[in-house]
Parts: sequence; C-alpha cells; structure tokens
Amino acid sequence: GSFAYLPPANHLSLCTTNLPDPTIADGSTAFGALTYSGNGSARTLTGLNMNPDFIWIKSRSSAQKHVLVDSVRTTSTGEYLASDSTQAEGTGVHISGTTDGITIADPNASTIWYNDSSHTYVAWAWDAGTSTASNTDGSITSSVRANPSAGFSIVTWSGTSANATVGHGLNAAPELILLKRRDSSTTGMYAYHSAVSPAKTLYLYGTTKAETYAAAYNNTAATNSVFSVGS
Repeated sequence: GSFAYLPPANHLSLCTTNLPDPTIADGSTAFGALTYSGNGSARTLTGLNMNPDFIWIKSRSSAQKHVLVDSVRTTSTGEYLASDSTQAEGTGVHISGTTDGITIADPNASTIWYNDSSHTYVAWAWDAGTSTASNTDGSITSSVRANPSAGFSIVTWSGTSANATVGHGLNAAPELILLKRRDSSTTGMYAYHSAVSPAKTLYLYGTTKAETYAAAYNNTAATNSVFSVGS
C-alpha cells in the first residue's frame, strides 16, 4: 500500500523487511524444552532441533530434586548436579543428548527424579557448540564448551583457594552465571546476574536473599572473556 503522508527523511516504514536480522534466526537450534510422562524404562525423547549439551530436568508432579547433566562432565558413571541442594556431584544418572532429543539409559533407583512411571517431567536443553577446548584467558586454565552465537557455555576448572579469573569462551560478557563446587556437600549453586550488582550473589538453594558474598564471584563484573571467582 501507499502512505497517506510521506514519511520523514531518514525514516523507514515498520515492517519485517526493515527490522534488523536476529542474532539467532531460529532459537530452537540453541534451546528447547520437552515435557513428558515417566515410564521407568530406558528411552529416547525426541522433538528438539539440536543435540543438547546441557540438560536440566525437574518433576512437575512431585517434590523431587532438580537434575542437571552436561556433556563436559558426564562420563560412564553418570555425573549429575542437583541445583536445589548443597549435595556434591552425584553419579548414576545416565542422561545425554542425541541428534534431536534426550536419551535416558539404564534407569536406577533414582529414576523418580527424572523418569518414574507415576510422575510427569519437564526437560530444558541447551546447545553448547561442537567441541570442548582448553581456555587460558583467565588466571586459571578452564575447560570450555561454548556456543558464542547463542551466548551459552559450560565451564569446568580446578580452584586455587585464591581470587582468580576463569575464561568462559564467549565473545560478550555473560549476563547469568551459575556456579557449583562439585566436590563439596556444604555449598550450593551460586548465581551471578548482571541486573543485580556484581557485589551481590543470588542462591538457587534455600531462601536467602541476594547478599554480598565475595567468595563466589569476588564482587566483580564479568568481562567479554572472563568471570571472577573468590577464594
């Protein structure tokens, strides 16, 4: 159609052709979510548009723990984390990504967390790229699997008991970071968010409000290459 009045100079009409191209044309190639009913048996869930590297599962029908697995940590012993508690990294949860979904293999007595026949579940899944590499951007060398175009990465490292920086493998400062000490049953998952002061730490376990806690992120904002950790 035509304009009733000529648009002002240096202005464009509002239409999809004149909108900027999105960073990710199809968001389903970076993130997806599946809902399902448990069956208590080994199975494969399909319906994703990528092979996920980070999978977070929660029962929707019962008060069970959150189960987090990823392709950087997971081995034949089935490592997992529980974001809602302080427990150390556990084993025996064999969940992994496939070309277009999630495989749950060899269910054990803990399947009530993620595939019990009497419960319903939701699984959130993220793509973290195609390979895991060593990263020396920080004072601590980290192991990173990164998807910079989606702004998502998985990072593991060994602490030094001192303030340090850790490379995250992204080309921009991350807005959200979740941190968990894997070998401790006394510390839970700490969250950093750019909308909250860098001097404040949030918690995914318990009911404590955001507070100053330098031991998590050293009261320091993340940069384009690293985030900070405390002693």
